[in-house]
Amino acid sequence: MSLPKTLAEDVARNLVMVARLIDEDPEQAYAYSRIALRLASRVAAVREAAGFAAYATQKYAEALAEFRAAKRMTGSVELWPVMADCERGLGRPERAMAMAGEPEVQKLDKAGQVEMRLVAAGARRDMGQIDAAIVTLQSSELASNAVHPWTPRLRYAYADALLAAGREDEAREWFAKTVEADKDGSTDASDRLAELDGVEFVDALGEDDDADGAVDVDADEEGSADKA
Repeated sequence: MSLPKTLAEDVARNLVMVARLIDEDPEQAYAYSRIALRLASRVAAVREAAGFAAYATQKYAEALAEFRAAKRMTGSVELWPVMADCERGLGRPERAMAMAGEPEVQKLDKAGQVEMRLVAAGARRDMGQIDAAIVTLQSSELASNAVHPWTPRLRYAYADALLAAGREDEAREWFAKTVEADKDGSTDASDRLAELDGVEFVDALGEDDDADGAVDVDADEEGSADKA
């Protein structure tokens, strides 16, 4: 759907602010998305942006409604995994699992299918099925030595599930593999690995140390006076 030039520019400015703020200030990003939505609710990109802003602020029912609207407008299944994750957020992991078995999943690209696998594993864990979650994550993508943008998250989820199942040695192995793939530090795998290795991080300054490293001049002068 095309918009008049001035309106299109206003909408674009708000969408730019949504993209810029969604990670650092999701509430503000959400506010901008609502403005864009009021201006152009029949534009699929606006509905999608509004969905992600609502998702980032844990307004899962609203996010799901926006994602569904965007899907109807475009016919694309790209948003299927995040829609399923909204069902998890609403406390309906069974629905997320049902979506994992729908034909739409086969239409997703590789990244989308991995994302759907992560959501399905999360739904299994929501239902207390930790062993099933582990099996869900086991795949050719997990076994591959190739590194893709989704590799750190997939390995991390697997390591975390193994740890939850009490399989500590295996978990350590997979946290280490996550660190190898996670060059940007997008996960806290290195911290988790350190915890398993018993490494403790201690503040260099003790609680009684002066933050500026200053010397207590009065005490020093008293010591000098005693010696005089």
